[in-house]
Amino acid sequence: MPKTAQGDRVARNSSVAYRPVRLLAVTTAFCGLSSLVHGAGFSLIEQSGSGIGSAFAGSAASYDDASAMYFNPASLSLLGSTQVALAGHGINLAAEFDDGGSSLPPAGLGRLPTGRTSDNAGDLIGVPNAYFSLRFTQRFAFGLGVNVPFGLETKYNDPWIGRFQGINSELKTVNVNPALSWKVNNWLAIGGGGNYQYAEAKLSNAVILGPATEGRALVDVDDKAYGWNAGAIVTLPTKARIGLSYRSKVNFKLQGDTTITGPTGQPIPAVSGSTTVPITFPDSAFLSFAQPLSEQFELRGDVSWMNWSEVGTIGAFNTNTGVLRDVLVFQFEDAMRVALGTVWNKSEQWTFRSGIAWDESPVSDQFRTVRLPDADRYWLSFGAAWRPFKPVSIDVGYAHLFVKDANINLTRQQLGSTTFANSTVIGNYENAVDIVSLQLTYAFN
Repeated sequence: MPKTAQGDRVARNSSVAYRPVRLLAVTTAFCGLSSLVHGAGFSLIEQSGSGIGSAFAGSAASYDDASAMYFNPASLSLLGSTQVALAGHGINLAAEFDDGGSSLPPAGLGRLPTGRTSDNAGDLIGVPNAYFSLRFTQRFAFGLGVNVPFGLETKYNDPWIGRFQGINSELKTVNVNPALSWKVNNWLAIGGGGNYQYAEAKLSNAVILGPATEGRALVDVDDKAYGWNAGAIVTLPTKARIGLSYRSKVNFKLQGDTTITGPTGQPIPAVSGSTTVPITFPDSAFLSFAQPLSEQFELRGDVSWMNWSEVGTIGAFNTNTGVLRDVLVFQFEDAMRVALGTVWNKSEQWTFRSGIAWDESPVSDQFRTVRLPDADRYWLSFGAAWRPFKPVSIDVGYAHLFVKDANINLTRQQLGSTTFANSTVIGNYENAVDIVSLQLTYAFN
């Protein structure tokens, strides 16, 4: 421990052995990372400024613009021109916590500040997308997408009653997806691509260092990994389209540092160090349809699936020694999303969209954490596209997500310690999400 008066006092007076305290600090730091994976809903479907208006219904069977390649690379060969599409989304998450009997670690001996017992963990998150499509011939096309497939940002005011389970949580990803598409004939188009993905996670929480003494832990890890995606679009004699697409899982080996700081904010080298956390981001599949009902009106829908059961048990390891620092069991369940939407091409200048969706959460009440207190949600979306002149289209969209209230009752147990380091969070979250999107598309020919 550092040679400070506070550190010396803890070392002399603590009745807890040094090794359990060391294990406790490192394990509590990892708990921050575990909650990131444990909290449902850190995947982002906001990949298109045009698609949000119809709640992304029919995404794998549509080719409104270049952004459709994220949901199905086969759409590239069906576009009538070379295009650039730039989009931005503002996601405003409200997650208002109301305490229902939470408790701090008993090691506080009643001396630790309780902190806030109500707080809003939500924040405003910006998500950008960029797409480029290039037609080689009437049947072959290339596309390049840059997007954010996963993301998370929740913040609590420190100190709060649940700080030993999480304070700040931030996940950022960047995905680069080149793809090729072939229009095989008048009724079949296929496509596929590769994905280079970078992920970075920063998470903080409080730790118990000894009786009546707490510090802070920060996990800062990142990695790059690779995956692939593929799809097909079939056009029936009735002009209805059916799309099927798949995005592979991505295996990360996040590496970086765990930093434990004492009451004065100074790092404690003995309990800090390099950390490696293997994590799998799940694969997903879309089955979509688009049915024209007239020259101007189209009905769209789809069912999507995400393989969250890939997230079961995750371990954190000392990078240098390979020693296991913690094992956590999440028991995620696979989740479905169902959407239905409409597209009305009113004129050459205007298109209007609307949609509804049901979005299932893969986490049950018993596994919910403070990092992302997610629950099932329902979408209501509206959008419009304006084409002031032929090469340019401006899409705007809005969606409100009605999220079920989420109960939490979770006790965190720390590796290598007795119950003196346990904390319990009991309460309720009132959640809601608002999304505003803007996209600019330019067609070159």
